[in-house]
Amino acid sequence: MPPQRILVVDDERLVRWSLCQRLKADGYEVAEAGSLAEAVAEFKNADAAILDFRLPDGDGISLLKMLRQADPDLPVVMLTADKDVETIVEAIKAGASDYVTKPFEIDDVELRLSRALDGTRSRREFRRLKEQVSRPFTFGSIIGESEPMQRVKALARKVAESPSSTVLITGESGTGKDLIAKVVHYGSDRADAPFLNITCSALPETLLESELFGHERGAFTDARQQKRGLFEQGDDGTVFLDEVAETVPTFQAKLLRFLEERTFHRLGGTTDIKVNVRVIAATNQDLEKTVRDGKFREDLYYRLNVMRIEMPPLRDRGRDIILLAEHYIRAFSSEFRRPVRRLTKSAEQALLDYSWPGNVRELRNLIERAVLLSESEALDAKDFETMHAVRASSSAAPDGSISLPAEGLNIEDVERRLVTLALERTRGNQTRAAALLGLHRDQIRYRIEKFGLKADDKNA
Repeated sequence: MPPQRILVVDDERLVRWSLCQRLKADGYEVAEAGSLAEAVAEFKNADAAILDFRLPDGDGISLLKMLRQADPDLPVVMLTADKDVETIVEAIKAGASDYVTKPFEIDDVELRLSRALDGTRSRREFRRLKEQVSRPFTFGSIIGESEPMQRVKALARKVAESPSSTVLITGESGTGKDLIAKVVHYGSDRADAPFLNITCSALPETLLESELFGHERGAFTDARQQKRGLFEQGDDGTVFLDEVAETVPTFQAKLLRFLEERTFHRLGGTTDIKVNVRVIAATNQDLEKTVRDGKFREDLYYRLNVMRIEMPPLRDRGRDIILLAEHYIRAFSSEFRRPVRRLTKSAEQALLDYSWPGNVRELRNLIERAVLLSESEALDAKDFETMHAVRASSSAAPDGSISLPAEGLNIEDVERRLVTLALERTRGNQTRAAALLGLHRDQIRYRIEKFGLKADDKNA
């Protein structure tokens, strides 16, 4: 571990020399400055600072504020010949860890510096541990004991521990590809760096490039200022590209160049920027088929397919369905303060018999609705009306047609009724009403306005 670097700032040469000699003897690396300007130049990578209150080109308080702005955790011990209480209070308010009045004993300065360093170290360690405890994305977040999921967990661990910078996650929509991406990131040595994600199909090509690579001011009509893209922001971390198969060939070529060289330039820029970022791509499509159909570059496919995790569909995971359902019951019962605690045997059998076209996402939404609407301690098969409706609506007549009620079906009336019922059940909470219907908030807002319904804007 490299020695800690201490910046000593005092316009008195003898004071600086004395402090520097003691600190070097104690194993610190020392940088010294006799003025504010010199201190700014020497500050880089300092672990702590000892600042004189009076400097020839300014004052220590101004320098203290500058240093604390650059590093809010920086331990700073102030030196002052002024014993005025207001001066000392000003220094503490500005962020000084401690102060020493001149003339001083070097042992006293060293003791206060050591305490300040220990305090900063303890705060940083506490934050690190707090972040670890609060992280929801660990290998324990992967719920499932089936053989397919055991293989996924084992492979995810290997991927997280590997130096490979490219990962491909495939599987049907709703199988949990985004969860695995986060688990891989937070289980790797990149965990303290950012995890950034983007849905490739949600943006047109130019905006997608701008989001990932950034742009220079004036690169296009609305580029009023320089913007750092996700690859630049995610340096040393992970960028998750969801629905990567939906991208166009021109973007695929640029992504391939980035993956090969780890360099890029912002839109409208000419300077190459090098980053160390792990790219995790995901798709619910058969990439081999899209390559054969000429819709996806073969060379990009091979570059992405370095480390691959295939997510199994929920229908192939056996009793994992029940484990997941029980997990969501606990979560939503707590969130919504509902009495639901368990599944009946008939409920379990109904869940196991269903084909789950929407996979884990569909199961989550189903349990959320059932918990919200239930007044019982146990969910029964009859509580899964949405599942029965999907099964019924997917059942075709022998000739392949789908039967409708004799009086016909008015889609808008049905839609209005569903939105109204969801708002009633959630007491006007748009977010929860949207969750009940499997919609995004923007989608339910559109329908509320369309049908002239009332909702609680505060809970939008």
